[in-house]
Amino acid sequence: MLLSTLVAARDLGRLRHIAAVLIRYGFGDMVQRLGMADALEKAGHVLHWQSAGGLARLEAPVRMRRALEDLGPAFIKLGQMLATRVDLFEPEWIAEFSQLQDSAPTVAWDAVHAQLGADFGMPPEEAFAEINPQPLAAASIAQVHRARLKEGGEVIVKIRRPEIRPMIEADLRWLMRMAELAENEVPELRAFHPQDVVREFAQSLRRELDFASECRSAERIAQNFSAYDDAADMASLQAPGREDEKVGCGDTAVDDAGAVEKLQPIVIPAVYWQWTGERVCVQAFIEGISGRNLVAVDQAGLDRKVLARRGARAVLKMIVEDGFFHADPHPGNVFYLPGNRIAFIDFGMVGRLTADRRDQLIRLLLGLVKHDAHRVADVLLEWTGHVAVDEEALGREIEVFMDQYHSVPLKQLRLGGMLADLVAILRQHRLALPADLALLIKAFISLEGMGRELDPDFDMAGEAMPMLEKAMRARYSPRAVVKRGWQAVSEALALMVDLPQDLSRLLRAARRGRLEVHINVTHLKHVGNQLDKAISRLVVGLVVAALIVGSSIVMTVPGGPSLLGLPFFGLLGFVGAVIGGLWLLLSIRSSTRGGMD
Repeated sequence: MLLSTLVAARDLGRLRHIAAVLIRYGFGDMVQRLGMADALEKAGHVLHWQSAGGLARLEAPVRMRRALEDLGPAFIKLGQMLATRVDLFEPEWIAEFSQLQDSAPTVAWDAVHAQLGADFGMPPEEAFAEINPQPLAAASIAQVHRARLKEGGEVIVKIRRPEIRPMIEADLRWLMRMAELAENEVPELRAFHPQDVVREFAQSLRRELDFASECRSAERIAQNFSAYDDAADMASLQAPGREDEKVGCGDTAVDDAGAVEKLQPIVIPAVYWQWTGERVCVQAFIEGISGRNLVAVDQAGLDRKVLARRGARAVLKMIVEDGFFHADPHPGNVFYLPGNRIAFIDFGMVGRLTADRRDQLIRLLLGLVKHDAHRVADVLLEWTGHVAVDEEALGREIEVFMDQYHSVPLKQLRLGGMLADLVAILRQHRLALPADLALLIKAFISLEGMGRELDPDFDMAGEAMPMLEKAMRARYSPRAVVKRGWQAVSEALALMVDLPQDLSRLLRAARRGRLEVHINVTHLKHVGNQLDKAISRLVVGLVVAALIVGSSIVMTVPGGPSLLGLPFFGLLGFVGAVIGGLWLLLSIRSSTRGGMD
């Protein structure tokens, strides 16, 4: 069944490797249930079902993480994406997926040099004053080299691994078909929408493969911060005795030409578009302290409270005000600069929120902060869509959950923890969040965790509250209400104008007998496939019976060609009946084994 869904036979080699890795890590039952074994056996591939004995003692999340690491770049990225799906997996699975490190052996400089030459139209030594052949870092999709422009300025050159796209595209084709099979063949997985998860992952990974798209995202976020100034807010947080230390937009610097330049509190690396394309991007080099090196932060005399609050406000601005945010704000993607400034890098994973989504998010967060269980329940039910759910039971659990925080002061609320507990309730009800919201909630949890690493007293709820209330006031301001009302009126008028024409088309189609009603019955295609298979077996059985009866009659008729002393045509009929019977028995045995699994 899987064989018929594969795009080309070339994917079978990769499928065999994937099946072998899953079996080795103790997931042979998954290979069977998804039909991978049957497909490979039909294609002539033999699977070895012995798994490594020592691995069996490991917990399932650990074995799955190690299997994803062995399967290569696309599967590592899939695991990293699944780490954001706190609505689908228990904490122990999320913890293992979060450990997936996007690292890989470096690509030889000769291969990198040749690809850069093809992209630039000249050798990289002619494009840059200097480029270091030794990479700064190597990941599964790209590796990074440091270079210096001819006009001055340090840059990083991010190069996509040669020949990585065909391999990833093959894996994405396989993943999409496996998600379809999982949704059809494994009923308990349907509530998690595996096809939607893989589709969202494929879109995200293809965007990540396009470095020009990543750079456009970086420039969009940089534009959103171009007029951002939080110096007044940050100054109130400075420790006594450090009031003379500048903390943001008030800082200035003098460049080589003697011009005074205002320093932004949030830094996004500049993009050099003359050298940037789909397979390579060139951005300004950030000279700062990695978010992972808190010891260096203290040694540099930076203020942790200011950094925690500034980073939180920046990400909240991206989410609540802009609707376009850095979706992976972990310490490895953050640098701390003099003046308590913050730089964000790596915009391969970004999140997008529509205006309606932002409204729902604001209502949810305000409901959590203000202990409004009804508001929280309403938003969650909107998010779960048309999935059948016991609304009364869900509402009761949310009320009990909110009661735990009823008398907790705002400063003591752990907003990330509350969101994680809330998602756990959805998981218990087998409800999955839309992919964009799952990414958002994971970003919130990561953000609060990073803030508390910098400052144990960090108050995420307190930082979010003013921005949420401001956004809510803006939504219900007279001007915004009038704008939405006018838009609704315009849409209603357009509908009324088009209504006569639509009715005319409907009646004309009915008179011509061309009126069609399409009914989408869930899994009807799967049922049809099963019926088709059963009918095929019945037809083969009838043909086998006819061959046996006909051959028996031919055997009694004298004359005609013979073989081994027997009538040739009668013997030929019996051979055909034996072949058909064996096929029928093997087909029934395969289905019975699949049903038992």
